[in-house]
Amino acid sequence: MALNYRSFGFQVLAGMAVGMVLGLLARSMGTGVNGELNGLATALKTTGSIFVSLLKAVVPPLVFAAIVASIANLRALDNAARLAGQTLLWFAFTALIAVVIGLVIGLVIQPGAGLHGQTLTVGKPDSYGGWLDFLKGLVPGNSFALSASTKVEETGATTTLSFNILQLLVVSIAVGIATLKVGDKAEPFLAFVRSLLAVVRAILGWIIRLTPIGSAALIGSAIATYGWSALAQLGTFAGAVYLGLALVLLVVYPLLLVANGLKPLPFFAKAWPAIQLGFVSRSSVGTMPVTETVTERLGVDKGYAAFAIPLASTTKMDGCASIYPALAAIFIANFYGITLHAADYGLIVFVSVVGSAATAGLTGAIVMLTLTLSTLGLPLEGAGLLLAIDPILDMGRTAVNVAGQVLVATIVARREGILDEAAFYGDAELVTA
Repeated sequence: MALNYRSFGFQVLAGMAVGMVLGLLARSMGTGVNGELNGLATALKTTGSIFVSLLKAVVPPLVFAAIVASIANLRALDNAARLAGQTLLWFAFTALIAVVIGLVIGLVIQPGAGLHGQTLTVGKPDSYGGWLDFLKGLVPGNSFALSASTKVEETGATTTLSFNILQLLVVSIAVGIATLKVGDKAEPFLAFVRSLLAVVRAILGWIIRLTPIGSAALIGSAIATYGWSALAQLGTFAGAVYLGLALVLLVVYPLLLVANGLKPLPFFAKAWPAIQLGFVSRSSVGTMPVTETVTERLGVDKGYAAFAIPLASTTKMDGCASIYPALAAIFIANFYGITLHAADYGLIVFVSVVGSAATAGLTGAIVMLTLTLSTLGLPLEGAGLLLAIDPILDMGRTAVNVAGQVLVATIVARREGILDEAAFYGDAELVTA
């Protein structure tokens, strides 16, 4: 069958291939006298940063409108409380499986063992997570979940404003529940929220069309900046992470589908656009509209999908919040020569299942990682060891996150009798009872 060169999927794959070539070319050009990036590397980094900034710009209104609308949509569903409970239960169940796989792989491969004393690229995380910070972070400081940070340099102080996505999630859930409580009086407000959601999704659609360019720039920048040396030095850890991701995506998820009477191939065929976009964008929230669309195409009730996917996009993180922190904690413990005990592994499981909302659906998993490290009493500086290859790892993590979000919605819909199997399989493959 001939390739469809105009298809979005082909364009993204082509962008990734071009990015690798440009990254290798920029890497071969070297750096300036003072270590500054060359022109090509700078262009790749700038283009990739602009793409990520565009995605981040639409995240706050998208999260607020999607969560509020999704909770309000529960009114149209029969047995809404049971659906919500089943969704959260499956979030926790699949996260538990993922973190156990991460721990088993870490105990077998022992990433980081023997690396102590070697020269590794150490960066400084720009954010940290601890249980006190996590609990305090749940309480919004203002109605807009805005936070300010000031950086003092020799040239002066610079203050920047940003949205705390975890607090915004809390605000959105509270407003959504309030709309259910108010009832008909909230209809004008809900009409505005739904209109806002439609507008933001249209803007996000334009940004998503830039994904082939963004993916080329992001992959090229990562290769140009770090090269293959950092990946080789941390190769065992990177390999362990991708092994864990592959097992969850290609073994655990298909088994769960089969256990619930569904065939894996139709699922992955229809979920692939969202999984692919998650891989290149590294943002579950940015992928949310596509994730919801493919979930509906799989036959999941539209009203339930409108509730489950926005919630999942901000809290359901099998890659970032389960596999990665487990392996990273073992790597850092091995690197610093610290022995972990059974209680420590139990804490990793607890943090992964309960604290996954700390990742908030944005690129990267540093907050979740530092939350895990602080709980175990491991050196927080260890997170900096992994920053060099984080962009490479984050692609795979986000792809698994997105796949898991679609999976849970599909399984819950199947179990609750609101899955259209004709849509899931296609009319030709409809399974007879």
